[in-house]
Amino acid sequence: MVSLFFIYKIGGLPNLDIWVYLVYAALSFIITYLIVIYLFEKFVFRKIKLIYKVISGSKNSLSNINEFNNETTTLDSVNQTVLDWATAKEKELEQLKALEEYRKKFVGDISHELKTPLFSIQGYLYTLIEGGLYDERINVKYLKNALGSSERLQSIVDDLETINELETEAVVLNYQNFDIKELCNEVFTDLHLKAKEYGIKLIYKPGAEASYKVYGDRERLRQVFDNIINNSIKYGRQNLDGLTKVSFYDMEDVILVEISDNGIGIEKEAMVHVFDRFFRADVSRSQNVKGSGLGLSIVKHIIEVHNQKITVRSTFGKGSTFGFTVQKSK
Repeated sequence: MVSLFFIYKIGGLPNLDIWVYLVYAALSFIITYLIVIYLFEKFVFRKIKLIYKVISGSKNSLSNINEFNNETTTLDSVNQTVLDWATAKEKELEQLKALEEYRKKFVGDISHELKTPLFSIQGYLYTLIEGGLYDERINVKYLKNALGSSERLQSIVDDLETINELETEAVVLNYQNFDIKELCNEVFTDLHLKAKEYGIKLIYKPGAEASYKVYGDRERLRQVFDNIINNSIKYGRQNLDGLTKVSFYDMEDVILVEISDNGIGIEKEAMVHVFDRFFRADVSRSQNVKGSGLGLSIVKHIIEVHNQKITVRSTFGKGSTFGFTVQKSK
């Protein structure tokens, strides 16, 4: 067109011919433009729409596709959408891998925990069947041992059912107002003999004489106190100057409860796994501490279904402190 205009200026062509050429050039441009748009729509944009449809999540979901047209959507926005989808899928795959690893670990842990009492029961029963039943020196002893192992097995199953209820939100909390120190006193009474056996004193922190009314499921929170205090006894400084100390702090909307001990503590690298199912630090295994290994996992779930928080801090060789919050009475 520039060349035609130049020819016109120098008088190379009649004016009428120039306009013909201009019209012809304009029509050629329009036709070329339409052909390019058609080809782009057919061979490029339709493919992009297909990709967009795939990543939209459902072949029947057209809400995003209807918005995706060649008037309002640029290739940059398409590119960003694909990148966002790829990032989301990558995170989803990572989560699935983590869940698979957790599943494998859980199956391995539960198999280990169930094998011990099962093998013990089998061993005692085989001995009794093979003649031990008529030996007065061992028959009653072995029956009691088999009963003890079966009780441990039942404890593991009960704890697994509890965790399953809490995780699937099938549990219904029985909210009520109650005195939290009164509840702690009841747990102290229940565990008094065990604490005495281990040489552990159960006390309140000086200044924690006040009682507080809280709002929650009393029996579930009893489990929290029972599990944490039980652990403080089992892992405490036994037969020396072992202490389990309970403190209460008024934090306006909630009451902060802290349960401390001066026992063996938790190694730094083990801290992140404290609330995992079946987790026990190597030091606890060396002491042959009995238990299902599910207590603290249950504690964490109970506190979380109350929409509260639980924390732990510990110094290896010096003791641990578990803290959790409870809603104040309404």
